Amino acid sequence: MPVSRTFDTLKHLLLSVAVLSPLLMAFPSWSQQFGQIANPEYAPADWGLPDTAVDSDQVPSMKIDPKASVDRPLPVYRIASDTYMFLGNISTLNEDNRGWNGNAGFIVTSEGVVVIDTLGTPKLGRRVIATIRSLTDKPIRYLIITHNHPDHSYGAEAFASIDGVTIIAHKGSIQYNQSETLDSSVDYRRELLPEDMKDFKPVAADNYIDAETFTSYRIELGDAVFDIYNTGKHHSHGDLIVHQRKQDVVWISDLAFNQRTTFLGDGHSEQIILAQDWLMDNFSKAKLMVPGHGSAQTAPFPMVSKTRDYVQRLRDAMEKAVDDGVGIYDAVRDVEFSDWKDTYLYQENHKANANFIYLEMEQALFE
Repeated sequence: MPVSRTFDTLKHLLLSVAVLSPLLMAFPSWSQQFGQIANPEYAPADWGLPDTAVDSDQVPSMKIDPKASVDRPLPVYRIASDTYMFLGNISTLNEDNRGWNGNAGFIVTSEGVVVIDTLGTPKLGRRVIATIRSLTDKPIRYLIITHNHPDHSYGAEAFASIDGVTIIAHKGSIQYNQSETLDSSVDYRRELLPEDMKDFKPVAADNYIDAETFTSYRIELGDAVFDIYNTGKHHSHGDLIVHQRKQDVVWISDLAFNQRTTFLGDGHSEQIILAQDWLMDNFSKAKLMVPGHGSAQTAPFPMVSKTRDYVQRLRDAMEKAVDDGVGIYDAVRDVEFSDWKDTYLYQENHKANANFIYLEMEQALFE
């Protein structure tokens, strides 16, 4: 190419960059447009709340006043248009977080409010309702419970008494609500947080989702459409994710954890990986994903690949241990992931996860 043409091409390229740069800067990132606290008057300064709930490395360290009224709203983040997220502490249950150690949220539509999960006690459930009513006069129409674990569902009793609310859950929650696991979980929480849990009772859903795995159940409310997907028993007795179509936000619950070591719970590790692959095959271009723990995240959603890698590595390690005849005690004792040791709840969850997967691999020998 002649030198003169080369310089002309370079000049046009530089001119294009000069023209486009201000335009690109005019489009703020998602965390700049959204993610801030919607009601800062209810955000105590000593809670250490992150500046944003989107793509944040910070974690909340709230200390909830046990005497706070059920009518006092909780701080909530606006993470998309008409979309709000309760960003929870990511530790285990304790007297400081009082059951707010997971995420929940709600979406305001032209005809009413759709709520996703309820936090971990009836008292917190009532404070979720108080928060919604402080921000909109639209009625609550739907409650979607993504799965039955306490940090996501034990506030549901507060919604059951509201006229006109349809509660949606996975059919697997019926099994959980009749289990000894629920009984022991409730007993523990009542001992630790007696006032917060005093009105607790298992809540039956109005609609149970039991469709084929990875198929959806659709609800429409005003100007909004929500597709609720059955993602199988990957983390609990039955798990759901929600695609909020208008804003292209996916509420993935505990299919992936952000800023925290995953907990395998009552699910199945192989189903986790299948569900994560399905998620990325179908929603890799979504605007936002909201996990059950940790901040919301924009693409490319590294929390999903990080959680998947962790589970696959643990499956590979436990499969090899079983194949080599290593006993469960030695296999669990010896498996360590040094690159995960500084992640929240690694010490609490990792060995339990290894034990869980070892038993899965052992069971597979007889199937």
